[in-house]
Amino acid sequence: MEEGTEKKEGFENHHQQEEIYSKVVRAGKRTYFFDVKATRNDDYYLTITESKKRFNRDGKSFYEKHKVFLYKEDFDKFADALTETVEYIKENRPEPVEREPRKPAERQDEEKETALTENYTNVEFDDLEDRKE
Repeated sequence: MEEGTEKKEGFENHHQQEEIYSKVVRAGKRTYFFDVKATRNDDYYLTITESKKRFNRDGKSFYEKHKVFLYKEDFDKFADALTETVEYIKENRPEPVEREPRKPAERQDEEKETALTENYTNVEFDDLEDRKE
């Protein structure tokens, strides 16, 4: 797990999303990005992105990404549901599922994925406030 990055100083262009804080979690073949961003009105929201390396039929790799936008008015409900769900899993399936050790090639693939996805941000909105109305 890597440390997050603090607020970027001197960011004046409010026509783009301002990235305030970022946290990367590597979990096996998946990487999760937790990014705090700001709208033009300086309202914060969270994007959670799951990234997983996949391969086309011709053998070329690409990254499948899934993104969730979470607005601050939903933080408490989301956190409560996540905590409750994780607790349910721990109580009802406490033993971890055995996994085979990763092969060296898989570790190299993860390192390549990390290098390519570390600075991933591709969604641009003028102002997310307009979407909530």
